[in-house]
Amino acid sequence: MRLILNVIWLVLCGLWMALGYIVAGIICCILIVTIPFGLASFRIAAYALWPFGRTVVDRRDSGAASTIGNVIWFIFAGLWLAIGHVLTGVALCITIIGIPLGVANFKMIPVSLMPLGKEIVELP
Repeated sequence: MRLILNVIWLVLCGLWMALGYIVAGIICCILIVTIPFGLASFRIAAYALWPFGRTVVDRRDSGAASTIGNVIWFIFAGLWLAIGHVLTGVALCITIIGIPLGVANFKMIPVSLMPLGKEIVELP
């Protein structure tokens, strides 16, 4: 079932959302100081391509630096990416088959708003 959902996700919204994260990551890596944001953006892009069967958990070793980084990320990129998830999720929830995909989009909003201090892990 995960494979089917991931393939439908990839066709309907995964590719576009991942491209948004890749663009944000490239911009962050061009500006040398924001390379950690770019790396986090690339991690989330991989998650946005194939989300079913994986989840986001908090890292225990993250500290105040990730909190400060998340505030900066929220202002410059997180809010816009979260708006993209909301709009895509609402559009997917209009159809019956798109409801699980819309819910998955809504579940990605917290990590799109604050990606630092998070880790993407496989579900058992």
